[in-house]
Amino acid sequence: MASQTAPARGDEAASFGRWLMGRGLLPIILVVTFAGFGLVEPNVFRPENLLNILIQASYPAVFATAQMFTLLTRGFDLSLGVTVSMVSVVGGLVMAALAPSMPIPLALAIGALAGLVAGAMVGVVNGTCVSVLRVNPFVVTLGTWNIVLGIATTASGGKQIFDIPAELNTWFYRDAWFGVPPPIVVAILLLIAAHLVLAHTVLGRGLYIIGGNPRAAHVAGMPSRLFTTLAYVLCSLYAAAGALMLTARTGSGEPNMGGNLTLESIAAAVVGGVSLRGGEGTILSPILGALFVTVLSNGMNLLRIDGYIQQMILGAVIIAAIFLDRIRRQQRS
Repeated sequence: MASQTAPARGDEAASFGRWLMGRGLLPIILVVTFAGFGLVEPNVFRPENLLNILIQASYPAVFATAQMFTLLTRGFDLSLGVTVSMVSVVGGLVMAALAPSMPIPLALAIGALAGLVAGAMVGVVNGTCVSVLRVNPFVVTLGTWNIVLGIATTASGGKQIFDIPAELNTWFYRDAWFGVPPPIVVAILLLIAAHLVLAHTVLGRGLYIIGGNPRAAHVAGMPSRLFTTLAYVLCSLYAAAGALMLTARTGSGEPNMGGNLTLESIAAAVVGGVSLRGGEGTILSPILGALFVTVLSNGMNLLRIDGYIQQMILGAVIIAAIFLDRIRRQQRS
């Protein structure tokens, strides 16, 4: 009996180790990081700050989810940040142009739709070049980064768009929907939709197979090119939705809104458990990753750490996330 019990316990320990490395480690690090900041700066624990963390985390959660669609197929989207800027500009220009001549809700809806369409077009170009023309995702999205940045800058003249109706900021940022801030509600709805796509549709299962075993996807007759293209379209659509959320927060169209969102979105997704080698990750991954990045940023801001140092720390987090991703792969193999 003893000889049978020892291997069983060994298997349980190994199984727990794999779970801890794959999913359980980040929540522990998140709690320790939050508690550590709180011990140094008690304001971290204030209810107002906790609500602020949830609101601020809603944005990177959406962008990390966007990036996850492409990461599942062994790709990524370097143009995400400038797509956010372009959507903010396009949506803001349309809203500002239509507001004087039609009801405000209709003007906002048409402007939002214009922004979503503009974002989707970026995804179509990226996805087509990657899946049909077989161009490396790095090259493709770096190229579209320059093109989309030029569009955003030219359309706005390099200036902010301030004529957007104030109702956008009021309804979609300052108000409360059933007692909950709008950014949190919108993020939850987008995350639920992403989960349904990934877990309960042929497209979602296909993305995991394409990233995890491209040869098996080909042998199974899966429309890999179509699914890969749709992954980039979904990425850009979610980036566009996040851009509209940010536009509502600022109340203006921003040609430089994207900033460091590309690296931050990749960092949040990979830290949360999405593999850079494709085929791994659930909707919990961008949620946990976004919370960790937000708690880290929030704590450093309260401690008044210089912004440049914060960027250095974010870079270190990205490197650590890649290292952990490699360890996860080795554990599972």
